[in-house]
Amino acid sequence: MAVTPLDKGLLAPALRLHALDSEDLALLSAHLQDALVRVGDMTYLPAKRRFALVGSRFDWAAELEGRLERCRAGLHFEGVQRVRCNRVSREQPDLILDLLAVTFEPGPEAPGGTIRLTFAGGAAICLDVECVEAQLTDIGPRWKTAARPSHDTQSVVP
Repeated sequence: MAVTPLDKGLLAPALRLHALDSEDLALLSAHLQDALVRVGDMTYLPAKRRFALVGSRFDWAAELEGRLERCRAGLHFEGVQRVRCNRVSREQPDLILDLLAVTFEPGPEAPGGTIRLTFAGGAAICLDVECVEAQLTDIGPRWKTAARPSHDTQSVVP
């Protein structure tokens, strides 16, 4: 397992996850909850059928140990046939989006379907895929942050 250096020589394991089904994707999504992603750091490579992004994920595992940290992480999806964006404009490359969840909706022809990246404020990116195949990798660096992400639960209607 690779490691990423922290302040004063401490070490933390680098996260490397591979998702091949909706259950794997749910685990990957949990690690990405509240990742900050710059619009300009997302790209679709149609010739390779790949969608990729780089973001700053909040390390929820470190938070359980009392540390508030973020880490640069790369995420990519394979077998992408089409990308649809809702409330995400490539004309605003410096806009920062807060990733809330990554989910899979099966299509009419298994194992294909749609992977949805849901962002705060109603923005979303939908990837029509042949199957679930995603990889999340910490690429460093890792740094301390002053705040733990939180969500306004008052506005949630039961």
